[in-house]
Amino acid sequence: MRAEIITHRTRLSPTSLLLLLAVLASGALVAALSIGSGQAGPADLIDVLRDAADPTTRDVVLKLRLPRALAAFGTGATLALAGVLMQVLLRNPLADPYILGTSGGAAAAALLVMLTGAGAILVDLAAFAGALGSTLLVFLIARYNGNWAPGRLLLTGVVIAAGWGAVISLIMAMAPESNVRGLLFWLMGDFSFAGNPAPSLIAAGVAVAVGLMLARSLNVLATGDQQATLLGLRVRPIRIAIYLLSAILTAVAVTTAGTVGFVGLVIPHLVRLLGGADHRVLIPNAALAGGTLLVIADTLARSVLAPRQLPVGAITAVIGVPLFLFLLGRTLGSRDQAG
Repeated sequence: MRAEIITHRTRLSPTSLLLLLAVLASGALVAALSIGSGQAGPADLIDVLRDAADPTTRDVVLKLRLPRALAAFGTGATLALAGVLMQVLLRNPLADPYILGTSGGAAAAALLVMLTGAGAILVDLAAFAGALGSTLLVFLIARYNGNWAPGRLLLTGVVIAAGWGAVISLIMAMAPESNVRGLLFWLMGDFSFAGNPAPSLIAAGVAVAVGLMLARSLNVLATGDQQATLLGLRVRPIRIAIYLLSAILTAVAVTTAGTVGFVGLVIPHLVRLLGGADHRVLIPNAALAGGTLLVIADTLARSVLAPRQLPVGAITAVIGVPLFLFLLGRTLGSRDQAG
């Protein structure tokens, strides 16, 4: 009882949490447009908004920084939403968008196409196809007697992910040295070539809408398949829909920026701590928080050692590891006090 009171006191009302995250997201986007290795700063951003900036500054803000910031926001939102769905699907708090090998399939396919010297469009198509192909492979292997038990899905995904990791290591070992740096940056997350934010933003928007429509079903499904069946929920179609939606979200994210870790793992836990586990609250707030985190991470990645850029995945790991340990400590501390 005491743990429930402590947890309840840390929570915000749905409206307050949504407003807080919206303000943070707006601030992160403004910072992303104002900070960089170029000359355009906060004062120049105001001139751009007033249409009083010189053409060069205007191009830096609107044609370079804005698309990249929006792509980062959309990618973060898709990863956070995929994490929420995966944790419901597998009923495992450590589940993240990459746990079922989706990112490994995308990375292996994309790296192979990159080595051929193909253009960005073919690389994106290969990554998307690899992600969905790996998802389908896990889905087919894990099927047993017409069912997809969470344990079988998880174990199959871990094995497939390990297999893709071996394939990626072989590709990196055989790749020409001149290509290795670019391949590594893509594997660790890179928004340098994410010029079109539309796919990730559209995917995130559609996922939020679909997730809100399924929110009540997700709340029931989180209690377990047996309990959900007793309450009249058609478990199998819902599970298939969740699996496909999370796979598509992960594929879009990997196609946009490569592999960016910790967003889909940490953000759902953080939002649950602040706003509770109701998916009607969790889904939109996770999208805002995930997008905000990745915008901040990308801004740091391109400005800390400017003009050199750091991989975004390394920044999210630096932020995500202590944040996850903090959340874990809060959870364990509450349980100890309850005992």
